[in-house]
Amino acid sequence: MIFCFYDKGTLGVVRDGRVAPVPTDVVPAAATPQQRLVALIEGYEAAKPGLETAAAHAASHGTPLPQVALEAPVPAPTQLLCAVKNYTDDRQAVEADFFLKSVLSIVPTGSTVSLPPAAARVFHHEPELAAVIGVGGTDIPAADAMPHVFGYTGFLDLSARDLGTTYYMKKSPRGFGPMGPVLVTADEFADPHDLTVELSVNGKLRQRYSTGQMANRIDRLIEVASSVSGLVPGDVIATGTYHIGMGPIQDGDHVSMTIQGIGELTVDVVDPSGREWDVSGLKVVTDSAPAGAAK
Repeated sequence: MIFCFYDKGTLGVVRDGRVAPVPTDVVPAAATPQQRLVALIEGYEAAKPGLETAAAHAASHGTPLPQVALEAPVPAPTQLLCAVKNYTDDRQAVEADFFLKSVLSIVPTGSTVSLPPAAARVFHHEPELAAVIGVGGTDIPAADAMPHVFGYTGFLDLSARDLGTTYYMKKSPRGFGPMGPVLVTADEFADPHDLTVELSVNGKLRQRYSTGQMANRIDRLIEVASSVSGLVPGDVIATGTYHIGMGPIQDGDHVSMTIQGIGELTVDVVDPSGREWDVSGLKVVTDSAPAGAAK
């Protein structure tokens, strides 16, 4: 199934490009959208019949998705864990490791991201598949890890290079965590390690890769993350990016990323400081390149 938040915190179910609210007798109301999402996750199996009914209503009578204001599908996870150098590309892949990105950086698709005035060397785009935890735990073995995933969404890990000395300074400015457009349950994917991720800036393709190129697959990421402080329902693990094609974002850019089976996440970039970076020599993928290839 496909879920989203829209129009000021309404939990919706999506089918055939249309959305309808999830009734409160199917998933109870909660004080915050994140709490309602956790209620959906924890009660999902029991709620399935009612959710199927709501999804059928969405398909026949729902509002077309482009007509609603989508919000982040995981608005306030307890942990937003981002994998470090997790692809076999021009950078050396490493053993599974993470940094914590501020959950206050999360914004939905369609947002305008303002680059901070701080003196970063450059600001980069990093499109990523993100796994949303359904069943928490500690010390979860990789062999048992995949049933702990509730679903997947898109994540754009925006980065301020050489800003400060910590990942917090580089990764957590306001708006630097675009997420969405929707949350798709894990059973919709035959293999999350066989998805195509693409990113374009102003209509020009820069990155296209396969999630099959992860150095540490999702089960290993869960194993390592759960061995530290543990995981809880609604946590997000962003699985990293393929670095070839990664390039600057700057004032006036329209950034679009898509993940097969999840859809398009877009942001517009403004820079009150009016800085510019040369992209003429950027190494990008070509339209003829197969998934995961780059030139």
